[in-house]
Amino acid sequence: MPPELQAALGDITTAHVDAIVNAANRGLLGGGGVDGAIHRAAGAERLHAACRAIGECPPGQAVVTDGFDLPARHIIHTVGPVWRGGGAGEPETLASCYRSALAVADEVGARTIAFPGISTGVFGYPPALAAEVAVTTVRAADTDVTLVRFVAFDAGTFEHYVALL
Repeated sequence: MPPELQAALGDITTAHVDAIVNAANRGLLGGGGVDGAIHRAAGAERLHAACRAIGECPPGQAVVTDGFDLPARHIIHTVGPVWRGGGAGEPETLASCYRSALAVADEVGARTIAFPGISTGVFGYPPALAAEVAVTTVRAADTDVTLVRFVAFDAGTFEHYVALL
């Protein structure tokens, strides 16, 4: 049975789910946007140490750490593509982020998960196109996850999810 899909407007760091997804950079170093917010809310020192122990994560893949100070038990870190106009494999890499994150959620027993708009910040992926990839990929995924919440930081992105759901 496919997971229930929801759209939400707000701060992913406050989501009461088993796992939240971090739109990370390859080095898992923490940065701006959602990545920086998650590091700060989780407890930057401990999360940085956990990420350093992992090393790095290639685009389209996902790794997991504890949630530390977050309501979520796990943080699933995935590295989305940098937008280069859509002809450099960006949709395939972005879809792989969602599939990989769901696979990691299954591995750690997470049944509820919240995703941000992966790659829509500094990586420049157009939010409407990214939302379409996200929803289409999650709908087609073979997963034990029962609830997927797409958490938008702004009203425009939220409306993209609402229209797709």
